[in-house]
Amino acid sequence: MELFPAIPLDSWYDTKQTLHRFEQVVGKIRLQHSPRRNHWWNVPFHVTGRGITTRPMGLVDGNPVFTVDFDFVGHRLVAANLDGRTASFPLQGHSVASFYLGLQSALDSLGVDGSITHATPFDLSDTGRPFTEDREHAAYVPEHATRYWQVLSQVALVLEEFAAGFSGKTSPVHHFWHTFDIAVTRFSPHPVPQPREAGQLVREAYSREVVSFGFWFGDDHIPEPCFYSYTAPEPDGLTDRRLDPPSAEWVSSGQGHLALLRYADARKSPDPRATVLEFLESAYRAGAGLAGWDLDALACPRGITDPYLAGR
Repeated sequence: MELFPAIPLDSWYDTKQTLHRFEQVVGKIRLQHSPRRNHWWNVPFHVTGRGITTRPMGLVDGNPVFTVDFDFVGHRLVAANLDGRTASFPLQGHSVASFYLGLQSALDSLGVDGSITHATPFDLSDTGRPFTEDREHAAYVPEHATRYWQVLSQVALVLEEFAAGFSGKTSPVHHFWHTFDIAVTRFSPHPVPQPREAGQLVREAYSREVVSFGFWFGDDHIPEPCFYSYTAPEPDGLTDRRLDPPSAEWVSSGQGHLALLRYADARKSPDPRATVLEFLESAYRAGAGLAGWDLDALACPRGITDPYLAGR
């Protein structure tokens, strides 16, 4: 299939709203029942050949080892444990409330306690509403869910290719269920003191200097899919730095700025993959360069650190 097929937000808005909440239900189970990793790396989903997965969890919480996967080819939610048993149900035909109850029942049949301390959406318009009371969000069009997964998979591989060029500390390429984006983050060793009032999420995520890169499908603020990058803390003069290609731009976001390349502009280019890689590299050099990172020392061309192969 074509690289970066069209996925305008308004064409699947209702499915996205429902699916986002389905993923928050599963994501909160992952958050509560997996070993914590620095910068919340334990929390996001990873892309699979049929959808997305929590990866194995349990054990440390008294549960058997188990996984929960979204299958966007067969359009099923699949839970499994280490003895090979599975429990699944269709994704279509559920509200958030019935999805939540169906998942808890599936996990219970596998001997898994999938309880969630805060069983409400995170940072969404209905943040205070329990999942068990949400019968409003119940749209699920299979073709839209499949297209979402296909785009997610393609973007993931481009981000993997970009990630290979950095030899320092870097996150996995992973899909965040709270913001519904896919991202990879590069870290410097320089600590960033965060005040207590910044909150637990921010203190852990931004305890080091970062330049982060990713893609999201659009939201109520920017209603179209885009590639993005940001540097935190944001260095002075960042928005004066050039971005490539010329269609990329700096936009205000909260108290800082995002480098933004619209998905539609990437799709129109003669080589969309090369265009996205060019954008990511320009955003990295803008942010990390101003932050004083040693760009040459951290470079890892083609993912190679072997000195006998690096020059070939």
